[in-house]
Amino acid sequence: MSETTILIVPGLRDHVPEHWQTLLEAKLDNVRSVPPLEENKLSLAARVEAIQRELGKISGPVILVAHSAGVLMVVHWAARYDRPIKGALLAAPPDLEASWPAGYPTPESLRANGWDPLPKGALPFPAIVAASTNDHLASLEAVSQMASDWGSALVNLGAVGHLNPAAGYGEWPQAQAFIRTLDRQA
Repeated sequence: MSETTILIVPGLRDHVPEHWQTLLEAKLDNVRSVPPLEENKLSLAARVEAIQRELGKISGPVILVAHSAGVLMVVHWAARYDRPIKGALLAAPPDLEASWPAGYPTPESLRANGWDPLPKGALPFPAIVAASTNDHLASLEAVSQMASDWGSALVNLGAVGHLNPAAGYGEWPQAQAFIRTLDRQA
């Protein structure tokens, strides 16, 4: 791969040891990760600022690799900041309009912490939105609309749940293929 830095943007559960993002970070050479927040974990503003701080430490081209709420963080970051990004892999974005199962923050609590409304304009960089047909946090239809709003390519991964360890994903080799595609096309 080129001299591109990969910036991992985890979701609200941050760095889960067996998560594909954590495993990917261990495999790649030129990679950084947005560190976990110690407080204000649901604050969108704090999450967006954490992305901005990490990007400030990187010179040269960057590809963002976000999962779940990390996708929403990236979209909000892109609406606020003007920094060139080579591309983004946006996997399994949640739908703030969906009813989520127990154990997840409620969409209402996320709204109260600044997550809604979700920016709908085209992203200023190429992006691949990877979606599932059976994600309990977002329907394929909702994710398709997000990808369309963001001017991004949609990839239907099939029935992969929320693309996390609970859905059987530790390793997700396809992520590297998507990153290579974004690196080549930019």
